[in-house]
Amino acid sequence: MRKILLMGNPNVGKSVIFSRLTGVQVIASNYPGTTVEFTKGYMRLGDEKVEIIDVPGTYSLEPTSRAEEVAVEMLKEGDIIIDVVDATNLERNLNLTLQLLKTNKPIIVALNIIDEAKHTGISIDIEKLEEILGVPVVPTCAITAEGIKKLVSRINDAKKGEYDYEEEERWHEIGNIIGSVQKITHRHHRFIERLGDASIKPGTGIPIALILLFALFWIIRFIGENLIAYVFEPIFEKLWAPLMMKLSQIMGSGGFLHDILIGKLVDGEIDFMESFGVLTTGLFVPFAAVLPYVFAFYFVLSFLEDSGYLPRLGVLVDNVMHRLGLHGLSIIPMMLGLGCNVPGAMATRILETRRERFIGMTLMAIAVPCMAQLAMIVGLVGRSGVSGLMLVFGTLFIVWLSLGIIMNLFLKGESPEIFTEIPAYRIPYFGALFKKLWMRVKGFLKEAVPFVILGVLIVNILYALHIIDFIARITAPIVMKVFGLPSEAIAALVVGFLRKDVAVGMLVPLNLSLKQLVIASVVLAMYFPCVATFAVMVRELGIKDMLKSVLIMIIATLIVGGILNLILR
Repeated sequence: MRKILLMGNPNVGKSVIFSRLTGVQVIASNYPGTTVEFTKGYMRLGDEKVEIIDVPGTYSLEPTSRAEEVAVEMLKEGDIIIDVVDATNLERNLNLTLQLLKTNKPIIVALNIIDEAKHTGISIDIEKLEEILGVPVVPTCAITAEGIKKLVSRINDAKKGEYDYEEEERWHEIGNIIGSVQKITHRHHRFIERLGDASIKPGTGIPIALILLFALFWIIRFIGENLIAYVFEPIFEKLWAPLMMKLSQIMGSGGFLHDILIGKLVDGEIDFMESFGVLTTGLFVPFAAVLPYVFAFYFVLSFLEDSGYLPRLGVLVDNVMHRLGLHGLSIIPMMLGLGCNVPGAMATRILETRRERFIGMTLMAIAVPCMAQLAMIVGLVGRSGVSGLMLVFGTLFIVWLSLGIIMNLFLKGESPEIFTEIPAYRIPYFGALFKKLWMRVKGFLKEAVPFVILGVLIVNILYALHIIDFIARITAPIVMKVFGLPSEAIAALVVGFLRKDVAVGMLVPLNLSLKQLVIASVVLAMYFPCVATFAVMVRELGIKDMLKSVLIMIIATLIVGGILNLILR
Protein backbone atom coordinates (compact mmCIF):
# COMPACT_ATOMS: atom_id res chain seq x y z
CA MET A 1 0.00 0.00 0.00
CA ARG A 2 1.41 3.38 -1.00
CA LYS A 3 1.99 5.98 1.72
CA ILE A 4 1.18 9.61 1.03
CA LEU A 5 2.71 12.06 3.50
CA LEU A 6 1.16 15.42 4.31
CA MET A 7 4.10 17.66 5.17
CA GLY A 8 4.43 21.36 5.89
CA ASN A 9 5.10 24.04 8.48
CA PRO A 10 2.95 24.13 11.65
CA ASN A 11 -0.43 25.91 11.28
CA VAL A 12 -0.72 25.60 7.49
CA GLY A 13 -3.94 23.54 7.53
CA LYS A 14 -2.46 20.04 7.12
CA SER A 15 -4.92 18.51 9.59
CA VAL A 16 -7.91 20.02 7.78
CA ILE A 17 -6.68 18.70 4.42
CA PHE A 18 -6.09 15.32 6.12
CA SER A 19 -9.71 15.33 7.32
CA ARG A 20 -10.93 16.17 3.81
CA LEU A 21 -8.97 13.30 2.31
CA THR A 22 -9.67 10.55 4.86
CA GLY A 23 -12.77 8.93 6.30
CA VAL A 24 -13.95 8.69 9.89
CA GLN A 25 -11.71 5.76 10.85
CA VAL A 26 -8.39 7.43 11.57
CA ILE A 27 -5.68 6.31 13.97
CA ALA A 28 -3.66 8.56 16.27
CA SER A 29 -0.49 7.01 17.65
CA ASN A 30 2.97 7.89 18.89
CA TYR A 31 5.98 7.49 16.66
CA PRO A 32 8.00 4.48 17.93
CA GLY A 33 10.28 5.39 20.82
CA THR A 34 8.81 8.88 21.24
CA THR A 35 5.78 10.73 22.58
CA VAL A 36 5.40 12.62 19.27
CA GLU A 37 1.92 11.95 17.93
CA PHE A 38 0.88 11.59 14.29
CA THR A 39 -2.38 10.61 12.61
CA LYS A 40 -3.00 8.25 9.73
CA GLY A 41 -6.06 7.30 7.69
CA TYR A 42 -6.98 5.89 4.29
CA MET A 43 -8.54 7.06 1.01
CA ARG A 44 -9.41 5.67 -2.41
CA LEU A 45 -7.26 6.90 -5.29
CA GLY A 46 -9.11 5.49 -8.26
CA ASP A 47 -9.24 1.74 -7.63
CA GLU A 48 -6.31 1.89 -5.24
CA LYS A 49 -6.45 2.21 -1.44
CA VAL A 50 -3.67 4.44 -0.11
CA GLU A 51 -2.52 5.43 3.37
CA ILE A 52 -2.50 9.13 4.28
CA ILE A 53 -0.18 10.24 7.11
CA ASP A 54 -0.41 13.66 8.76
CA VAL A 55 3.27 14.25 9.61
CA PRO A 56 4.16 16.54 12.56
CA GLY A 57 4.70 20.11 11.39
CA THR A 58 8.28 21.16 10.63
CA TYR A 59 9.94 24.32 9.36
CA SER A 60 12.97 22.54 7.96
CA LEU A 61 14.57 19.17 7.22
CA GLU A 62 17.36 20.31 9.55
CA PRO A 63 15.49 19.45 12.79
CA THR A 64 15.67 21.59 15.93
CA SER A 65 13.10 19.67 18.03
CA ARG A 66 12.00 16.06 18.63
CA ALA A 67 8.83 16.59 16.56
CA GLU A 68 10.91 17.84 13.62
CA GLU A 69 13.26 14.84 14.00
CA VAL A 70 10.24 12.53 13.71
CA ALA A 71 9.02 14.42 10.62
CA VAL A 72 12.42 13.86 8.94
CA GLU A 73 12.38 10.16 9.92
CA MET A 74 8.87 9.69 8.52
CA LEU A 75 9.92 11.29 5.25
CA LYS A 76 11.94 8.14 4.49
CA GLU A 77 8.75 6.04 4.64
CA GLY A 78 6.67 8.05 2.16
CA ASP A 79 6.00 7.22 -1.50
CA ILE A 80 4.43 10.60 -2.38
CA ILE A 81 4.63 13.92 -0.53
CA ILE A 82 1.84 16.48 -0.47
CA ASP A 83 3.68 19.65 0.57
CA VAL A 84 1.08 21.90 2.22
CA VAL A 85 2.15 25.53 1.82
CA ASP A 86 0.56 28.58 3.48
CA ALA A 87 -0.16 31.02 0.65
CA THR A 88 -0.12 33.94 3.11
CA ASN A 89 3.47 33.09 4.18
CA LEU A 90 4.94 31.87 0.90
CA GLU A 91 8.51 33.01 1.58
CA ARG A 92 8.84 31.14 4.89
CA ASN A 93 7.10 28.00 3.56
CA LEU A 94 9.25 27.72 0.44
CA ASN A 95 12.27 27.02 2.65
CA LEU A 96 10.86 23.55 3.41
CA THR A 97 9.56 23.11 -0.15
CA LEU A 98 13.00 23.62 -1.71
CA GLN A 99 14.49 21.14 0.77
CA LEU A 100 11.80 18.57 -0.09
CA LEU A 101 12.56 18.99 -3.81
CA LYS A 102 16.06 17.60 -3.17
CA THR A 103 14.80 14.39 -1.47
CA ASN A 104 14.15 12.57 -4.76
CA LYS A 105 10.52 11.92 -3.74
CA PRO A 106 7.47 12.60 -5.94
CA ILE A 107 5.96 15.87 -4.71
CA ILE A 108 2.76 17.84 -5.25
CA VAL A 109 2.27 21.25 -3.64
CA ALA A 110 -1.07 22.18 -2.03
CA LEU A 111 -1.03 25.99 -1.93
CA ASN A 112 -3.44 26.27 1.00
CA ILE A 113 -5.29 29.22 2.61
CA ILE A 114 -5.49 30.79 -0.85
CA ASP A 115 -8.71 32.61 0.16
CA GLU A 116 -6.93 34.37 3.03
CA ALA A 117 -4.10 35.35 0.69
CA LYS A 118 -6.58 37.04 -1.64
CA HIS A 119 -8.22 38.84 1.31
CA THR A 120 -4.85 40.19 2.44
CA GLY A 121 -4.03 41.51 -1.04
CA ILE A 122 -1.63 38.72 -2.06
CA SER A 123 -1.87 37.36 -5.61
CA ILE A 124 0.21 34.36 -6.70
CA ASP A 125 0.86 33.25 -10.27
CA ILE A 126 0.15 29.52 -9.88
CA GLU A 127 1.30 28.50 -13.35
CA LYS A 128 4.57 30.41 -13.00
CA LEU A 129 5.21 28.83 -9.56
CA GLU A 130 4.53 25.36 -10.97
CA GLU A 131 6.91 26.03 -13.85
CA ILE A 132 9.71 27.23 -11.53
CA LEU A 133 9.35 24.37 -9.00
CA GLY A 134 8.84 21.69 -11.64
CA VAL A 135 6.08 19.93 -9.66
CA PRO A 136 2.27 20.28 -9.67
CA VAL A 137 0.89 23.20 -7.62
CA VAL A 138 -2.81 23.17 -6.67
CA PRO A 139 -4.42 26.16 -4.89
CA THR A 140 -6.69 25.00 -2.04
CA CYS A 141 -8.87 26.29 0.75
CA ALA A 142 -9.21 23.28 3.03
CA ILE A 143 -11.92 24.82 5.21
CA THR A 144 -14.32 25.27 2.27
CA ALA A 145 -12.92 22.24 0.34
CA GLU A 146 -12.01 24.49 -2.59
CA GLY A 147 -9.37 22.75 -4.72
CA ILE A 148 -9.41 19.46 -2.75
CA LYS A 149 -10.98 17.48 -5.61
CA LYS A 150 -8.39 18.83 -8.03
CA LEU A 151 -5.61 18.04 -5.53
CA VAL A 152 -6.77 14.40 -5.36
CA SER A 153 -7.04 14.15 -9.14
CA ARG A 154 -3.44 15.36 -9.54
CA ILE A 155 -1.77 13.25 -6.82
CA ASN A 156 -0.58 10.73 -9.41
CA ASP A 157 0.96 13.63 -11.36
CA ALA A 158 3.39 14.22 -8.47
CA LYS A 159 6.98 14.59 -9.77
CA LYS A 160 10.44 14.24 -8.35
CA GLY A 161 12.04 17.64 -7.83
CA GLU A 162 14.54 18.77 -10.44
CA TYR A 163 15.19 22.15 -8.87
CA ASP A 164 18.96 22.61 -8.25
CA TYR A 165 20.58 25.18 -6.13
CA GLU A 166 23.45 25.36 -3.62
CA GLU A 167 22.44 25.03 0.05
CA GLU A 168 23.86 28.43 1.02
CA GLU A 169 21.95 30.10 -1.83
CA ARG A 170 18.52 28.79 -0.76
CA TRP A 171 17.14 32.05 0.68
CA HIS A 172 18.46 33.99 -2.31
CA GLU A 173 16.59 31.60 -4.59
CA ILE A 174 13.44 31.94 -2.47
CA GLY A 175 13.67 35.73 -2.92
CA ASN A 176 13.90 35.30 -6.68
CA ILE A 177 10.84 33.00 -6.72
CA ILE A 178 8.79 35.42 -4.60
CA GLY A 179 9.74 38.28 -6.91
CA SER A 180 8.59 36.25 -9.93
CA VAL A 181 5.26 34.85 -8.72
CA GLN A 182 3.88 37.07 -5.93
CA LYS A 183 2.35 40.54 -5.97
CA ILE A 184 1.01 42.39 -2.92
CA THR A 185 -1.49 45.23 -3.11
CA HIS A 186 -2.56 47.52 -0.27
CA ARG A 187 -5.90 46.86 1.42
CA HIS A 188 -7.62 47.87 4.66
CA HIS A 189 -7.77 45.45 7.58
CA ARG A 190 -11.00 43.55 8.04
CA PHE A 191 -12.78 43.32 11.39
CA ILE A 192 -11.51 39.79 12.00
CA GLU A 193 -7.92 40.98 11.52
CA ARG A 194 -8.41 43.91 13.89
CA LEU A 195 -9.88 41.45 16.42
CA GLY A 196 -6.82 39.21 15.97
CA ASP A 197 -4.51 42.13 16.77
CA ALA A 198 -6.63 43.19 19.76
CA SER A 199 -6.59 39.69 21.28
CA ILE A 200 -2.77 39.76 21.62
CA LYS A 201 -2.34 43.22 23.20
CA PRO A 202 -2.65 43.04 27.04
CA GLY A 203 -4.98 46.07 27.33
CA THR A 204 -7.63 44.52 25.08
CA GLY A 205 -6.51 40.87 25.04
CA ILE A 206 -7.00 40.21 28.78
CA PRO A 207 -10.65 41.43 28.84
CA ILE A 208 -11.31 39.45 25.63
CA ALA A 209 -9.74 36.32 27.21
CA LEU A 210 -11.75 36.69 30.44
CA ILE A 211 -15.03 37.21 28.57
CA LEU A 212 -14.28 34.34 26.20
CA LEU A 213 -13.27 31.89 28.94
CA PHE A 214 -16.33 32.80 31.03
CA ALA A 215 -18.56 32.24 27.99
CA LEU A 216 -16.87 28.97 27.11
CA PHE A 217 -17.16 27.49 30.59
CA TRP A 218 -20.81 28.58 30.67
CA ILE A 219 -21.26 26.73 27.35
CA ILE A 220 -19.51 23.64 28.79
CA ARG A 221 -21.78 23.64 31.82
CA PHE A 222 -24.90 24.29 29.71
CA ILE A 223 -24.14 21.43 27.30
CA GLY A 224 -23.04 19.07 30.08
CA GLU A 225 -26.00 19.67 32.40
CA ASN A 226 -28.55 19.33 29.59
CA LEU A 227 -26.99 16.12 28.27
CA ILE A 228 -27.11 14.70 31.80
CA ALA A 229 -30.67 15.85 32.54
CA TYR A 230 -32.31 14.97 29.23
CA VAL A 231 -30.22 12.12 27.81
CA PHE A 232 -28.02 10.13 30.19
CA GLU A 233 -29.91 10.21 33.50
CA PRO A 234 -33.21 9.15 31.82
CA ILE A 235 -31.38 6.27 30.10
CA PHE A 236 -29.94 5.03 33.39
CA GLU A 237 -33.03 5.70 35.55
CA LYS A 238 -35.68 4.41 33.15
CA LEU A 239 -33.85 1.66 31.25
CA TRP A 240 -30.80 0.50 33.22
CA ALA A 241 -32.12 0.77 36.80
CA PRO A 242 -35.07 -1.66 36.26
CA LEU A 243 -32.69 -4.23 34.75
CA MET A 244 -30.29 -3.87 37.69
CA MET A 245 -33.19 -4.19 40.18
CA LYS A 246 -34.25 -7.47 38.54
CA LEU A 247 -30.66 -8.70 38.72
CA SER A 248 -30.56 -7.60 42.38
CA GLN A 249 -33.69 -9.65 43.15
CA ILE A 250 -32.25 -12.70 41.39
CA MET A 251 -29.13 -12.35 43.56
CA GLY A 252 -31.19 -12.11 46.76
CA SER A 253 -30.80 -8.33 47.26
CA GLY A 254 -27.57 -8.79 49.19
CA GLY A 255 -24.38 -10.76 49.73
CA PHE A 256 -20.75 -10.39 48.69
CA LEU A 257 -21.22 -10.82 44.91
CA HIS A 258 -24.35 -8.60 44.98
CA ASP A 259 -22.43 -5.83 46.74
CA ILE A 260 -19.64 -6.09 44.19
CA LEU A 261 -21.86 -5.95 41.09
CA ILE A 262 -24.96 -4.00 42.22
CA GLY A 263 -23.71 -2.35 45.41
CA LYS A 264 -25.75 -1.37 48.46
CA LEU A 265 -29.44 -0.64 47.98
CA VAL A 266 -30.50 2.75 49.37
CA ASP A 267 -34.06 2.58 50.76
CA GLY A 268 -34.58 -0.58 48.71
CA GLU A 269 -33.58 1.13 45.45
CA ILE A 270 -30.44 1.62 43.38
CA ASP A 271 -28.80 5.01 43.88
CA PHE A 272 -26.31 5.39 41.06
CA MET A 273 -24.06 7.72 43.07
CA GLU A 274 -24.20 5.86 46.39
CA SER A 275 -24.77 2.16 45.67
CA PHE A 276 -21.21 1.76 44.43
CA GLY A 277 -21.57 -1.42 42.41
CA VAL A 278 -19.49 -2.22 39.32
CA LEU A 279 -22.61 -2.34 37.11
CA THR A 280 -24.28 0.70 38.73
CA THR A 281 -21.91 3.43 39.95
CA GLY A 282 -19.07 1.93 37.88
CA LEU A 283 -20.96 2.66 34.66
CA PHE A 284 -22.95 5.72 35.76
CA VAL A 285 -19.91 7.83 36.73
CA PRO A 286 -17.99 7.69 33.40
CA PHE A 287 -21.02 7.70 31.09
CA ALA A 288 -23.69 9.81 32.80
CA ALA A 289 -21.83 12.04 35.27
CA VAL A 290 -18.59 12.77 33.41
CA LEU A 291 -18.86 12.07 29.65
CA PRO A 292 -21.29 14.98 28.97
CA TYR A 293 -18.82 17.51 30.43
CA VAL A 294 -15.84 15.88 28.70
CA PHE A 295 -17.70 16.01 25.37
CA ALA A 296 -18.56 19.69 25.91
CA PHE A 297 -15.01 20.57 26.98
CA TYR A 298 -13.30 18.88 24.04
CA PHE A 299 -15.79 20.48 21.64
CA VAL A 300 -14.90 23.93 22.99
CA LEU A 301 -11.16 23.16 23.05
CA SER A 302 -11.22 21.90 19.45
CA PHE A 303 -13.02 25.07 18.41
CA LEU A 304 -10.36 27.23 20.12
CA GLU A 305 -7.57 25.24 18.45
CA ASP A 306 -9.01 25.34 14.94
CA SER A 307 -10.06 28.99 15.09
CA GLY A 308 -6.49 30.13 15.82
CA TYR A 309 -7.11 31.52 19.33
CA LEU A 310 -4.82 29.28 21.43
CA PRO A 311 -1.50 30.66 20.06
CA ARG A 312 -2.78 34.16 20.83
CA LEU A 313 -3.66 33.12 24.37
CA GLY A 314 -0.13 31.71 24.69
CA VAL A 315 1.44 35.03 23.66
CA LEU A 316 -0.95 36.94 25.95
CA VAL A 317 -0.07 34.97 29.11
CA ASP A 318 3.65 34.66 28.31
CA ASN A 319 4.77 37.20 30.94
CA VAL A 320 2.78 35.47 33.69
CA MET A 321 3.95 32.00 32.68
CA HIS A 322 7.60 33.09 32.72
CA ARG A 323 7.22 33.89 36.42
CA LEU A 324 6.30 30.21 36.88
CA GLY A 325 9.37 29.05 34.98
CA LEU A 326 7.41 28.36 31.77
CA HIS A 327 6.60 30.19 28.56
CA GLY A 328 3.21 31.14 27.16
CA LEU A 329 2.58 28.04 25.06
CA SER A 330 2.56 25.93 28.25
CA ILE A 331 -1.02 27.18 28.67
CA ILE A 332 -1.95 24.60 25.99
CA PRO A 333 -0.94 21.50 28.06
CA MET A 334 -2.70 23.10 31.04
CA MET A 335 -5.93 23.47 29.05
CA LEU A 336 -5.59 19.92 27.69
CA GLY A 337 -5.12 18.82 31.31
CA LEU A 338 -8.52 20.28 32.14
CA GLY A 339 -9.95 17.67 29.78
CA CYS A 340 -7.70 14.82 30.90
CA ASN A 341 -4.32 15.00 32.62
CA VAL A 342 -2.90 12.19 30.44
CA PRO A 343 -2.84 14.11 27.10
CA GLY A 344 -2.00 17.24 29.10
CA ALA A 345 1.14 15.57 30.49
CA MET A 346 2.08 14.26 27.04
CA ALA A 347 1.58 17.71 25.51
CA THR A 348 4.35 19.15 27.70
CA ARG A 349 6.72 17.88 25.01
CA ILE A 350 6.14 21.25 23.30
CA LEU A 351 8.26 22.73 26.13
CA GLU A 352 11.93 22.89 25.21
CA THR A 353 13.76 22.01 28.46
CA ARG A 354 13.50 19.20 31.02
CA ARG A 355 13.12 21.85 33.76
CA GLU A 356 10.06 23.32 32.02
CA ARG A 357 8.52 19.88 31.55
CA PHE A 358 9.05 19.06 35.24
CA ILE A 359 7.44 22.33 36.38
CA GLY A 360 4.60 22.03 33.87
CA MET A 361 3.72 18.41 34.71
CA THR A 362 4.01 18.96 38.47
CA LEU A 363 1.76 22.05 38.39
CA MET A 364 -0.79 20.25 36.23
CA ALA A 365 -0.86 17.13 38.41
CA ILE A 366 -1.32 19.21 41.58
CA ALA A 367 -3.58 22.10 40.62
CA VAL A 368 -5.30 21.31 37.29
CA PRO A 369 -8.16 18.85 37.93
CA CYS A 370 -9.39 16.93 34.89
CA MET A 371 -12.90 17.47 33.54
CA ALA A 372 -14.05 14.19 35.09
CA GLN A 373 -13.07 15.43 38.54
CA LEU A 374 -14.35 18.95 37.82
CA ALA A 375 -17.74 17.54 36.84
CA MET A 376 -18.00 15.59 40.10
CA ILE A 377 -16.85 18.58 42.19
CA VAL A 378 -19.42 20.84 40.52
CA GLY A 379 -22.12 18.24 41.15
CA LEU A 380 -21.12 17.70 44.78
CA VAL A 381 -19.92 21.08 46.08
CA GLY A 382 -22.19 23.07 43.76
CA ARG A 383 -25.23 21.81 45.69
CA SER A 384 -24.22 24.16 48.51
CA GLY A 385 -23.97 27.20 46.22
CA VAL A 386 -21.35 29.03 44.21
CA SER A 387 -19.29 30.06 47.26
CA GLY A 388 -18.00 26.51 47.81
CA LEU A 389 -16.93 26.17 44.17
CA MET A 390 -15.16 29.53 44.33
CA LEU A 391 -13.24 28.36 47.41
CA VAL A 392 -12.16 25.11 45.70
CA PHE A 393 -11.10 26.60 42.38
CA GLY A 394 -9.72 29.80 43.94
CA THR A 395 -7.50 27.71 46.25
CA LEU A 396 -6.25 25.57 43.37
CA PHE A 397 -5.45 28.67 41.31
CA ILE A 398 -3.48 30.23 44.20
CA VAL A 399 -1.62 26.92 44.67
CA TRP A 400 -0.85 26.74 40.93
CA LEU A 401 0.51 30.30 40.96
CA SER A 402 2.45 30.03 44.24
CA LEU A 403 4.03 26.64 43.53
CA GLY A 404 5.10 27.78 40.07
CA ILE A 405 6.82 30.86 41.49
CA ILE A 406 8.53 28.78 44.21
CA MET A 407 9.75 26.10 41.76
CA ASN A 408 10.99 28.79 39.38
CA LEU A 409 13.06 30.28 42.23
CA PHE A 410 14.61 27.05 43.48
CA LEU A 411 15.03 24.90 40.37
CA LYS A 412 18.18 25.70 38.40
CA GLY A 413 17.86 26.60 34.75
CA GLU A 414 16.05 29.13 32.61
CA SER A 415 12.87 29.43 30.58
CA PRO A 416 13.36 29.96 26.84
CA GLU A 417 11.45 32.72 25.07
CA ILE A 418 8.26 31.95 23.18
CA PHE A 419 8.60 31.41 19.43
CA THR A 420 5.32 30.60 17.74
CA GLU A 421 3.50 31.22 14.52
CA ILE A 422 0.21 33.06 15.03
CA PRO A 423 -2.25 32.04 12.29
CA ALA A 424 -5.08 34.25 11.11
CA TYR A 425 -8.48 33.71 12.73
CA ARG A 426 -10.40 31.14 10.73
CA ILE A 427 -13.83 29.57 10.85
CA PRO A 428 -13.15 25.95 11.84
CA TYR A 429 -13.96 23.16 9.43
CA PHE A 430 -16.50 21.23 11.47
CA GLY A 431 -15.78 17.94 9.73
CA ALA A 432 -12.21 18.01 11.08
CA LEU A 433 -13.41 19.39 14.42
CA PHE A 434 -15.89 16.57 15.02
CA LYS A 435 -13.35 13.97 13.91
CA LYS A 436 -10.90 15.34 16.48
CA LEU A 437 -13.72 15.46 19.06
CA TRP A 438 -14.64 11.82 18.40
CA MET A 439 -11.02 10.68 18.76
CA ARG A 440 -10.63 12.52 22.08
CA VAL A 441 -13.92 11.27 23.51
CA LYS A 442 -13.09 7.73 22.40
CA GLY A 443 -9.70 8.08 24.07
CA PHE A 444 -11.34 9.28 27.29
CA LEU A 445 -13.76 6.34 27.37
CA LYS A 446 -10.97 3.88 26.61
CA GLU A 447 -8.91 5.30 29.48
CA ALA A 448 -11.70 6.13 31.95
CA VAL A 449 -14.20 3.28 31.92
CA PRO A 450 -11.76 0.44 32.80
CA PHE A 451 -10.21 2.47 35.64
CA VAL A 452 -13.59 3.53 37.05
CA ILE A 453 -14.82 -0.08 37.07
CA LEU A 454 -11.49 -1.22 38.51
CA GLY A 455 -11.67 1.50 41.17
CA VAL A 456 -15.17 0.55 42.26
CA LEU A 457 -14.21 -3.15 42.29
CA ILE A 458 -11.10 -2.55 44.41
CA VAL A 459 -12.99 -0.35 46.87
CA ASN A 460 -15.62 -3.03 47.42
CA ILE A 461 -12.97 -5.73 47.87
CA LEU A 462 -10.96 -3.54 50.28
CA TYR A 463 -14.10 -2.88 52.30
CA ALA A 464 -14.97 -6.58 52.38
CA LEU A 465 -11.47 -7.50 53.57
CA HIS A 466 -11.46 -4.63 56.14
CA ILE A 467 -8.29 -3.20 54.58
CA ILE A 468 -9.88 0.27 54.35
CA ASP A 469 -10.49 0.14 58.11
CA PHE A 470 -6.82 -0.71 58.68
CA ILE A 471 -5.60 2.17 56.46
CA ALA A 472 -8.09 4.49 58.20
CA ARG A 473 -6.62 3.70 61.63
CA ILE A 474 -3.06 4.40 60.44
CA THR A 475 -3.83 7.67 58.64
CA ALA A 476 -6.57 8.92 60.98
CA PRO A 477 -4.32 11.48 62.78
CA ILE A 478 -3.54 13.27 59.50
CA VAL A 479 -6.96 12.97 57.89
CA MET A 480 -8.94 13.88 61.01
CA LYS A 481 -6.66 16.34 62.80
CA VAL A 482 -4.80 18.06 59.94
CA PHE A 483 -7.61 18.06 57.35
CA GLY A 484 -10.60 17.91 59.70
CA LEU A 485 -12.23 15.09 57.71
CA PRO A 486 -14.00 12.00 59.09
CA SER A 487 -12.17 8.68 58.92
CA GLU A 488 -14.74 7.47 56.35
CA ALA A 489 -13.20 9.90 53.83
CA ILE A 490 -9.97 7.87 53.82
CA ALA A 491 -11.46 5.35 51.37
CA ALA A 492 -11.97 8.20 48.88
CA LEU A 493 -8.33 9.27 49.26
CA VAL A 494 -7.17 5.71 48.60
CA VAL A 495 -9.31 5.39 45.48
CA GLY A 496 -8.13 8.80 44.24
CA PHE A 497 -4.97 7.12 43.00
CA LEU A 498 -7.09 5.08 40.56
CA ARG A 499 -9.77 7.61 39.61
CA LYS A 500 -10.26 11.08 41.08
CA ASP A 501 -13.88 11.32 39.86
CA VAL A 502 -14.85 8.06 41.60
CA ALA A 503 -13.13 9.31 44.76
CA VAL A 504 -15.18 12.54 44.75
CA GLY A 505 -18.32 10.45 44.23
CA MET A 506 -17.46 8.46 47.36
CA LEU A 507 -17.88 11.63 49.43
CA VAL A 508 -21.59 11.85 48.53
CA PRO A 509 -23.01 9.50 51.23
CA LEU A 510 -20.80 10.94 54.01
CA ASN A 511 -22.98 14.05 54.55
CA LEU A 512 -19.94 16.31 54.90
CA SER A 513 -20.25 19.98 55.82
CA LEU A 514 -19.42 22.60 53.17
CA LYS A 515 -16.04 23.19 54.85
CA GLN A 516 -15.25 19.47 54.72
CA LEU A 517 -16.41 19.20 51.10
CA VAL A 518 -14.11 22.07 50.09
CA ILE A 519 -11.11 20.58 51.94
CA ALA A 520 -11.74 17.06 50.61
CA SER A 521 -12.11 18.33 47.02
CA VAL A 522 -8.89 20.37 47.21
CA VAL A 523 -6.93 17.54 48.86
CA LEU A 524 -8.15 15.00 46.29
CA ALA A 525 -7.16 17.33 43.45
CA MET A 526 -3.69 17.98 44.85
CA TYR A 527 -2.33 14.94 46.61
CA PHE A 528 -1.52 12.58 43.76
CA PRO A 529 -2.30 12.10 40.06
CA CYS A 530 -4.47 9.19 38.94
CA VAL A 531 -2.55 6.05 38.00
CA ALA A 532 -2.79 6.71 34.23
CA THR A 533 -1.25 10.19 34.61
CA PHE A 534 1.31 8.75 37.02
CA ALA A 535 2.41 6.23 34.38
CA VAL A 536 2.84 8.98 31.76
CA MET A 537 4.80 11.16 34.20
CA VAL A 538 7.16 8.28 35.05
CA ARG A 539 7.77 7.74 31.34
CA GLU A 540 8.25 11.45 30.60
CA LEU A 541 10.23 12.50 33.69
CA GLY A 542 11.91 9.29 34.86
CA ILE A 543 11.67 7.72 38.33
CA LYS A 544 13.95 10.24 40.08
CA ASP A 545 12.11 13.38 38.94
CA MET A 546 8.75 11.67 39.45
CA LEU A 547 9.64 11.01 43.10
CA LYS A 548 10.63 14.68 43.49
CA SER A 549 7.27 15.68 42.00
CA VAL A 550 5.40 13.33 44.36
CA LEU A 551 7.25 14.77 47.37
CA ILE A 552 6.21 18.29 46.31
CA MET A 553 2.60 17.09 45.94
CA ILE A 554 2.48 15.51 49.42
CA ILE A 555 4.08 18.49 51.17
CA ALA A 556 1.86 21.00 49.34
CA THR A 557 -1.27 18.96 50.11
CA LEU A 558 -0.50 18.74 53.84
CA ILE A 559 0.19 22.49 54.05
CA VAL A 560 -2.82 23.63 52.01
CA GLY A 561 -5.25 21.14 53.59
CA GLY A 562 -4.09 22.14 57.07
CA ILE A 563 -4.40 25.88 56.32
CA LEU A 564 -7.93 25.43 54.94
CA ASN A 565 -8.92 23.49 58.06
CA LEU A 566 -7.65 26.36 60.23
CA ILE A 567 -9.13 29.33 58.34
CA LEU A 568 -12.49 27.98 57.09
CA ARG A 569 -15.49 28.10 59.39
